[in-house]
Formats: sequence, C-alpha cells, structure tokens
Amino acid sequence: MMKKIIVENLKTIIFALIIALIIRSFFFQPFYIPSSSMEPTLLIGDRIFVSKYTYGYSKHSLPFSPELFKGRIFENKPNRGDVIVFKTPADNRTDYIKRLIGIPGDIIQIKNNDLYLNNKKIKKEKIQSSYIVNCGDNVLDNNFYTETFPKGISYTATYRKDGSMIETDKFVVPDNHYFFMGDNRDCSKDSRFLTSVGYVKFENLVGKAQIIFFSNNNKKGSFLKFWNWKSSVRIKRFFKKIQ
Repeated sequence: MMKKIIVENLKTIIFALIIALIIRSFFFQPFYIPSSSMEPTLLIGDRIFVSKYTYGYSKHSLPFSPELFKGRIFENKPNRGDVIVFKTPADNRTDYIKRLIGIPGDIIQIKNNDLYLNNKKIKKEKIQSSYIVNCGDNVLDNNFYTETFPKGISYTATYRKDGSMIETDKFVVPDNHYFFMGDNRDCSKDSRFLTSVGYVKFENLVGKAQIIFFSNNNKKGSFLKFWNWKSSVRIKRFFKKIQ
C-alpha cells in the first residue's frame, strides 16, 4: 500500500514538472529584475512574465539552449519599443532585458542627450525634472521624458541632467540583428557596448515582457521577512502591464 502511494506521488510530481516545463518553454516564463537599467519602467525586485511565443521559437526558448535547430520557427518580427528578454551575444547564456530601439538597417545615435533614429531626432517631452533613479549603489538626478517613435509608439526614459551622453558613434544595425537600450540611459550596459552586448541576433530573442506580477523593494526588507511587507511589497505594481 505504501509503495503504491509513493509511486502515485512520484507520477504526480513528474507530470507536474513536465507541465511546468512545457508552459515555461512555449508560453510564459517568469523573470526577476536584478538591476536598475530599465528604471523607471522596471524596478529592482520586479518579477515579470515574458511571453515565449510572441516572436516564435529558437533554441533559446528551451532550458539550456540545446542545439536542436537553428534560427526561429513560427517567427514574428519584433517592433520598435518592445521590452524584450534576450540572451546576450557575449556568451549566449546570460539573460538581459532592454527596450528594442533599432531594427535591421536602422541608424542609431545619441547627440546632446537626444536619441536619433535614421538621422532624425526622436520626439521627446519632459515629464519631470529631478527624477531620482538608481545606478548600482548610487543614485542619479535625472530628467524624465516620454519618447515617441515615428509610428506613435511611446515609452518613458531618463537622462542625466549633466548631459553626459554628448555624442555617440552612429550604430548601423546589421541584417537579422537588433539594437537595444535600457530606459535608464546613463546606467545600462546595452547595444551601445559593442564588445559586451552589441547587436543582438534575432535567434537570441527569448520573449516579450508582458506584465509585472509581483514586486518587492529589497532595500526595505526581504520578502521572506513578512513583518516588512507593509513597507517593502509594492502592491501598486502587481499586474501592471509593461509598456
């Protein structure tokens, strides 16, 4: 009798693991935000769901990126402005999350703290001055803007007041590659750093960030310390759509 119970429990556990693996690989995968590079859109301590099916599937859709096939199947091209998880080209293993700025053939440049797309300045409207964002253990006093792409897609981004990004090189996005930037422009390792991130292959896209399902401010207490929940848990961010 005991042996039968153990066997049935093992079957249930194995079945549950298989179902979880299928959901994680083909539908939705949870991710934790460990850095401030996407502030204010995403904060350290946010937990998000990423849809795996939005752009189709590559080897990076599966755990450990097995070499089962090349390229993508059921592919759909991403759009400028999407917030995307991808495997960094440096090791094809580490997950990064950034905003898609440039598609194949685009020319990207920052001049005097303004973003240029194909040699035209992106519309930028100031929302707030003295907007404090994190950068590791430091804080930055930034200006907070809404930027709008030519087709009307808008998102928020912050730039340091001192105008630290006077002028960058022109980045020309190669075929089948994409150019990403963090919304926290002065505190993001992204496609501007060609030796560590650079242009990202279409195959390296993992999925589109869709929703924040949980958020905890770790500076005000670990989630495990339930007596700090009142000050640490960011309830207003629960089930917030990522834009």
